[in-house]
Amino acid sequence: MTTTPLARIAIDLMAALADSPQSLDRRLVASLRTATGAGAACLWRPAAPEWRLLAAEPAGGAALPEAAADALDAERAVESGGWLAVPIAAPHGGPQHDVLTLRGPRGQIDASAVAALCGSARRAAAATGGDNDRTERLAALVRLSLAWGESSDTARLLEQMAEAATELFGSDRATIFLWDRGASQLVGRPALGLPEGRLVVGDKAGVVGQVVQSGRPMRTRSGESGLVDRSTDESTGYRTESLLCVPLDAPGGERLGAFELINKREGEFTAEDERGLTEFAQLAAVAVANTQQVEELIERRDALVEQAAAGVRMLGDCPAIDALRSTIRRVADADLAVMVLGENGTGKEVVAQSLHFQSRRRNEPLLAVNCAAIAESLLESELFGHVKGAFTGAHEDRAGKFELADGGTILLDEIGDMSPGGQAKLLRVLEDKTIVRVGGAEPRRVDVRVVAATNRDLSARVAEGKFREDLFYRLCVVTLELPPLRDRGDDVLLLAEHFLRQFCETRGRRPPKLSAAAKRKLTTHDWPGNIRELRNLMERVAYLSDGPTLGPEELSIIDRGEPSGSGEPAIEGALAEATHEFQRRHILRAIDRTRGNVAAAARDLGLHRSNLYRKMKQLGMEEGEGTTDEHG
Repeated sequence: MTTTPLARIAIDLMAALADSPQSLDRRLVASLRTATGAGAACLWRPAAPEWRLLAAEPAGGAALPEAAADALDAERAVESGGWLAVPIAAPHGGPQHDVLTLRGPRGQIDASAVAALCGSARRAAAATGGDNDRTERLAALVRLSLAWGESSDTARLLEQMAEAATELFGSDRATIFLWDRGASQLVGRPALGLPEGRLVVGDKAGVVGQVVQSGRPMRTRSGESGLVDRSTDESTGYRTESLLCVPLDAPGGERLGAFELINKREGEFTAEDERGLTEFAQLAAVAVANTQQVEELIERRDALVEQAAAGVRMLGDCPAIDALRSTIRRVADADLAVMVLGENGTGKEVVAQSLHFQSRRRNEPLLAVNCAAIAESLLESELFGHVKGAFTGAHEDRAGKFELADGGTILLDEIGDMSPGGQAKLLRVLEDKTIVRVGGAEPRRVDVRVVAATNRDLSARVAEGKFREDLFYRLCVVTLELPPLRDRGDDVLLLAEHFLRQFCETRGRRPPKLSAAAKRKLTTHDWPGNIRELRNLMERVAYLSDGPTLGPEELSIIDRGEPSGSGEPAIEGALAEATHEFQRRHILRAIDRTRGNVAAAARDLGLHRSNLYRKMKQLGMEEGEGTTDEHG
C-alpha cells in the first residue's frame, strides 16, 4: 500500500521527536521535499534586516521567494511564482510564525494539515529538552508506530495503536473511539469481550462522550465510579477502575473521536500520562485521518472501475466474436504483449479494455495513445517523457504515458506509424521493463502491459525495413484479429438495436423498431467504416427520425458512395497501383458520405484530420477534392 504524503511526513517527524529542535527542522524539510516531490524545501524565520534560513533541502542555493512574506502577512498558505509558502507555528509557541517554502510540489498538498502537523511536532520536540523519561517515551512511540502510515485498514490500524498505547503508558486496555456524527454514536475499537471487537455508545455517554463533546481530557481514579458508564462492564464482565481519555483531533482541527486508556497497572493515571497521551493522540490522528481517506479513495476507485468494466461489452453472437471473447478470458491475466488486428472501426479499443478489466491490473490506469495522431517528433516524448531542456519548449521534466500507466495497461493504436527511435525504446520496455526519458540517461523501471493495435500489414512493413523485426515478434506473442462488420452476419442488427436504444435513451424517447426492409438494408451494406460507421448512423437516426418504425429511406445516407452499382470502373494493374487507387476511392467515399466534412470523414476512417490530409497528399489528391474542410 502506498503511503500518503502526510502520513510519510508524520512518520519522519515522529522519528525525530527525541532529537533537538534543530535536527527536527532539518528532518522536516527533507521529509517534505521527498513526500511532495518538490524541487526544494526551506524553513525561514522572519527577522530584521534579513530573514534567517533555518533549514534547506537541498543544502545551499536557497532563495527567499516573495510568497513567503505574502503567506506571513495573510496568515495562510500562498502559491506564487512556482512556490508554495505555509506559515507554521514556532517551536516555543506564541504569536511568532516561521514560514515553510516548497518549490514546485507535485499533486495536491493539504497546507493546513501540514502546518498543524509540523507545528505540533516542533512544539513537542522543544518540550522534551532535558526530560529523559519523556524522550524515551517518544522514542518508544516511534518504534511501535512506524507501520501506521502504511495501513489502509482502519480496524487494524486502531488495534496497532491500542497495543502501542497500553505498552507505552502501562495500562490494561486501550480503545480508540471514532465519531459517527450522523448517527450520534462513538464506535470504539478494539473492545475485548464484545462481538467483532467493537463497542458502540452514544456520543454523549460516559467519560468518552464528555471528552468528545468538550474537547478536554479527563481522568478518573479508582473509586470514582460515578463518572464511568458501567453498561459495558456489565456486558463483558470486566471491571473499569480508572480511565484516561483525550480528544482525537485531525491536524485541521476536526474532531475524529477520542483515545481512552483503561486501568493503570500500577498506581493512577498522572498529569504526565495525560500530556503524553495527548501528544500520542495528535500524531495518531494524522494516521487515522489518512487511512480513512485512503479507504474512501479505494472505495470510490473500485466503484468507478466496476462501472467502467460494466460498460465494456463485446456484443455479438457470430463464431468469430465468441472465439475472441474466449481467447481474451484466457490471456487477460497472463501479462503477455497482445497485438490486435482489424480494419478501422472494428472495435480494437474495446478489445484492449476487455483485456484490462478482466486482468489483475483493472484497478490501475488504462491509457490509449494513437501513434498516428501525434507528430513523429513528439511521439517519443509523449510515450516516454522528457527532461527539462531536451528540446525547444521542454521547460520542465515531464512523465510520459508509460510512467503514468505504471501498474496498468497501455494501448498503442496504429503501432505501425511509430518512429524507428520509438520502436527501439518500446522494445527496451518489453524486454527489461525500463524507459529512458527523451534527453535523459537515467533508466526508470515501469510495470506496464502493452496492447498494440493496427490496421496495417506489419509483416509487409518489416519486409520493407520500416518496422523492426525483433519488435514485431515481441508484440505478436498473442494476436487477436477482429472480423470486419460485413463478415459478422446478424451481429449488424444486434449492434444496430443496441446503439439505437442507447441514443434514444439519451434523447429521452422510445427506440423505434427496424422494419424488415431496414434490416435487409443494414445486413446487405458493405460497412467500410465498420462498427464506427454503424454507430454514427444509429446516432443520426435516433435524433432525426420521430416515427415508431425505421424504414430503409431513413437509412439512405449509407447509399452514398456504395460501391455496388456505382458505375466505378474495376481497379486493374499492379498491386501497388491498385492499392493506391483503392485508398483514393475509399477516402472519396468517406468524404462523400459526410458531405465533404473532412473531420467527420477522418473519424470514420480512424484517422486524425491532419493525418487524412497527409494521406491525401501522398495519394496525389488535390487539397479540396470533395471537401468543405468543416470541423463539425
